[in-house]
Amino acid sequence: MENKMQTWKWLAFFVAICFLSDTSYAQQYTYASYPESHSDTTSFAQRFIQRIGIEGRTGYIFPTNPFLKGDNYQGKEMKNTFSGHLKYSFQVRPNTAADKAYIGAYQGVGVGYFNFGNREELGNPFGVYLFQGGRIAQFSPRLSLNYEWNFGASFGWKPYNENYNTSNKLIGSKVNAYLNANLYLNWTLSPKFDLMIGATGSHFSNGNTQYPNSGLNTVDCKIGLVYNFNRQADELVKSWQRPIVPPFPRHVSYDLTLFGSWRKKAVDVSGGQVPAPGTYAVMGFSFAPMYNFGYKFRAGVALDGVYDHSANIKQEYNGEDGFTVPSALKQMALGISARGEFVMPYFTIGIGMGANILHNGDDLKSFYQILALKIDVSRNTYLHIGYNLKDFHEPNYLMLGLGYRFNNKRPRLLP
Repeated sequence: MENKMQTWKWLAFFVAICFLSDTSYAQQYTYASYPESHSDTTSFAQRFIQRIGIEGRTGYIFPTNPFLKGDNYQGKEMKNTFSGHLKYSFQVRPNTAADKAYIGAYQGVGVGYFNFGNREELGNPFGVYLFQGGRIAQFSPRLSLNYEWNFGASFGWKPYNENYNTSNKLIGSKVNAYLNANLYLNWTLSPKFDLMIGATGSHFSNGNTQYPNSGLNTVDCKIGLVYNFNRQADELVKSWQRPIVPPFPRHVSYDLTLFGSWRKKAVDVSGGQVPAPGTYAVMGFSFAPMYNFGYKFRAGVALDGVYDHSANIKQEYNGEDGFTVPSALKQMALGISARGEFVMPYFTIGIGMGANILHNGDDLKSFYQILALKIDVSRNTYLHIGYNLKDFHEPNYLMLGLGYRFNNKRPRLLP
């Protein structure tokens, strides 16, 4: 409770400073100009607005596991969550070609502290994550509806332990992935300060790399304040000049991705499932011809290949309970998926749905879904962080890899 009160006090303090320090736009009008294109020698401060923000979130935990419903040492239902965040980002300059093409994109890195109301059995983890956002709709020069996603890792969990933390059959690892998506109203209070009010949804899990892996899901409301270090007052006034965005050459590009990871496996037996011992390797590839419709969207199909060393493992009785691993041919599959990608500076978010057309064994006879983040390393190379699901609910495996894009004709709007 004291942590919550301190965070809200700091938010109130910064809002007060904002109003006290703000003068009218006319008094601060500088008529600074920023050209549509920048040479490589243009400073970072001229290309981007640098920002730092604080954010508080409070919300509801979905009771998806008996541990959350009261089957814990405290004997009470875990309903409420709270988190505090500190975030640094940089944003494209208003009234530029990049701002128009990429809807005011900003991106950066954040840290967060999470409280779920059960420090003894679940822990109060902290997170480190990348994030990106932009405009959905502009209602006035000062008010817009924005989106944002967060993707990273959370540390400091107290996982299940068969000796001293037996009730926590929710989280099985000390480190878990953190995913968040949110919508919010952004109100420009002054040339330096923005106020954000909105709603968010978060998911925590280990990607099936450790058992148990039920995952934790929350929905929150948020309030935050952003300080813009080098934003000019004239950039907030709606310009009569419309930036000229270079025409986009529609074309087909080709993404080749190689990935690998590890996973745990639950085996179906009479009366339910039992975990197979050990950890199993996963390797695969994807080759995706993608039609680029414009600056922000591309779609296509992909040929997906996978080798899953846990596929089609069976439990058998041969004097004692044991598990048999089939031949490699029964652990490989080839599938076809439909893909769509939302493209922004430095990051691409993709979804896919497909089915294995060549396989042996029931485990690989599946309808699968893919959620992936591609992080640009260079113009044509990228890091790939993805997750594969089966039938929209059953965890499969992580997809950690590298990729290369062939025939990339996307115009450069940012360095």
